[in-house]
Amino acid sequence: MSNAPKRYGFETLAVHAGATPDPTTGARNTPIYQTVSYVYDSADHAASLFNLQTYGFIYSRITNPTVSVLEERVAALEDGRAAVAAASGHAAQFLAFFSILEPGDSFVASQNLYGGSVTQFGHSFKRLGWNVRFVDPTDPENFRAAIGSDTKAIFIEALSNPGGVIVDVEAVAAVAHQAGIPLIVDNTLASPYLLRPFDWGADLVIHSTTKYLSGHGTSMGGIVVDSGRFDWGASDKFPGLTKPDPAYHGLAFWETFGDLGYAMKTRAVGLRDFGPAMAPMNAFLTITGIETLPLRMDRHIANAQAVAEFLTRHPAVAWVSYAGLETSPFHALARKYLPKGPGAVFTCGLKGGYDAGVKLVEACELFSHLANVGDTRSLILHPASTTHRQLTDAQRVKAGAGPDVIRLSIGIETADDLIRDLADGLAAATR
Repeated sequence: MSNAPKRYGFETLAVHAGATPDPTTGARNTPIYQTVSYVYDSADHAASLFNLQTYGFIYSRITNPTVSVLEERVAALEDGRAAVAAASGHAAQFLAFFSILEPGDSFVASQNLYGGSVTQFGHSFKRLGWNVRFVDPTDPENFRAAIGSDTKAIFIEALSNPGGVIVDVEAVAAVAHQAGIPLIVDNTLASPYLLRPFDWGADLVIHSTTKYLSGHGTSMGGIVVDSGRFDWGASDKFPGLTKPDPAYHGLAFWETFGDLGYAMKTRAVGLRDFGPAMAPMNAFLTITGIETLPLRMDRHIANAQAVAEFLTRHPAVAWVSYAGLETSPFHALARKYLPKGPGAVFTCGLKGGYDAGVKLVEACELFSHLANVGDTRSLILHPASTTHRQLTDAQRVKAGAGPDVIRLSIGIETADDLIRDLADGLAAATR
């Protein structure tokens, strides 16, 4: 009999990874550990926990048993080394950069990002002394050209929100590694079921777990997953990981914890000092949602393909940006990176422009007009008047959120019902 470790399929990991029956009660579902703190065995045990010499639960701002199950599950699904959960996707992005950036450092980011990320990177991060250079992600060489001596990372959305741009992850990872910096990939819209960026050279993965991982529009959350493969000590670029940390009596995270060093720094310093901890209830609901992730994604994609094909034939629609269509410039990249399907969030442009977009979102009845994606319910949004409203006109166009753009997040309802609802809405928008 072989002693090799068992390899489980994605569907099995989605149900079981990180979780076992509760040892005290036998409860099969992961309990909601709705507690702030934990009793220490002794003064020495407490000291070893706070010195990071022993693993255990210290305080729920840093560690919580329910949240830990979620972290282990997402790390397993992404084939990563470790994960750190946070209160939102934006909190996860902040933590990811906090562990590697110093004041005065910069990073290069795709210009095709969720509008809130553009604002966070371009405005709020500047107050911390972190600078960003946005580039067109459709040519990997644009990232190379933007890298300077102060650049410490590249950030992309593998499948962009809202424009549906698919980035050549493998090529951008090669650019990052030639420069000695990590590639950070926001994998929210694809989910690990459709794409595992670590397989293509990424070093860190971020999710807004609020979206497909939770899947039901119930639970805010974010997570940072570390591949454990990037050599943070190969240069002097990352002193926060390689130099002694005065907050832990001179402990150097990369030297002490090796391939767990990044995750430990993110948790033990980022979560401890800034406190964007995920609530146990949200972790529980997200764990439950992940159990059906493969089933939901298959249905999302089938519906999205049907809706996209309908929209390409509608006279009020000028264009449809969905990589599942053979006419898409990203169709070949979708076949390479997303063979199961290019997600279920995409955009289209209305011939009537801004006014027609406003009328459409107000006329739909089955599609919910709100700012979210990745829900079981189908959602519709006019980004120029909502999520991307704070951007300039030029920034909105660059982000794929121009005045004529409608963003659709296709749910798991009956496809014919979704098509009828859009047909009625488009009729009202063009009267």
